[in-house]
Amino acid sequence: MQFGVFTVGSIILDPTTGEKPTEHERIKSMVAIALKAEEVGLDVFATGEHHNRPFVPSSPTTMLGHIAARTTTLQLSTATTLITTNDPVKIAEDYAMLQHLADGRVDLMLGRGNTVPVYPWFGQDVRNGIPLAIENYALLHRLWREDVVDWAGRFRTPLQSFTSTPRPLDGVPPFVWHGSIRSPEIAEQAAFYGDGFFANHIFWPKEHTQSMVALYRERFAHHGHGGADQAIVGLGGQVFIRRNSQDAVREFRPYFDKAPIYGNGPSLEEFTRDTPLTVGSPQQIIDRTLGFRDYVGDYQRQLFLVDHAGLPLKTVLEQLDLLGEEVVPVLRREFAALRPAHVPLAPTHASLLATAQS
Repeated sequence: MQFGVFTVGSIILDPTTGEKPTEHERIKSMVAIALKAEEVGLDVFATGEHHNRPFVPSSPTTMLGHIAARTTTLQLSTATTLITTNDPVKIAEDYAMLQHLADGRVDLMLGRGNTVPVYPWFGQDVRNGIPLAIENYALLHRLWREDVVDWAGRFRTPLQSFTSTPRPLDGVPPFVWHGSIRSPEIAEQAAFYGDGFFANHIFWPKEHTQSMVALYRERFAHHGHGGADQAIVGLGGQVFIRRNSQDAVREFRPYFDKAPIYGNGPSLEEFTRDTPLTVGSPQQIIDRTLGFRDYVGDYQRQLFLVDHAGLPLKTVLEQLDLLGEEVVPVLRREFAALRPAHVPLAPTHASLLATAQS
């Protein structure tokens, strides 16, 4: 099972100091988080893609290419590549290039995004979000698997005898996760292709995530890719960790109360009760995370959001130390002991290549 962190790259005022990082500082901090993730033994770093303030990661491949050059083991991913407003030809070429530079340590999570104005900025209509996701991925899937593509669709100009370059490393495309919070059509899309399904799992009650993953598993089996328990599932999660749970709650509360997304709404206690947000000691993080298996089954990837709500870089790096030293080693051991032998591990370039050559 893979463990890692993801960032949405937001620039938010620190409510305890009144300070806000510059774009330059925030971009550099995201790189520092990735390097720290590898240092403490995590498996994955993933960055979002946004084209609007208060976010900075508008070019994930640029950032991940830089991180690839400074790491050796870290799996590089996205925590959303916008399949709706990016040209699938550009996605195919950009991520194949990144795959070569990173020696295969690349996968990506496709999603529609959650910012309505982005669509017209890139010449699209938000009302076509689902059809765009379906059509664009159908083309992307072919571009990585066929040397010469003839194609015509609704949302872009036709292709005639087109070959995307470079070709995927070793002829094996990057593994794709389809990320969604609430769209059953995306769960069906992931199942149809036998790809991974990433349930963001950071805002909604567990019953919602449970139903989305169950739908994906059912349809994965329906499309003949294996048993429902062999489907490839990833989960998001939000944590704030201190060695003492009371310290964690006291320190995180002002960040929670002022956060743009969930501030001025339910209390911290209500939000941690009703969603997967976990604020507490390492053992509390371990217990809550192990509990995810009770309602989604055995899964392959767990990514934690640790740099949200305006937390300063120093605090985020301390979170990573605690994850790497006290939380993830226990989770690795416990999840491995529970996983049946027929349930696959998270796909990597090496495993996908071995399957292709078998």
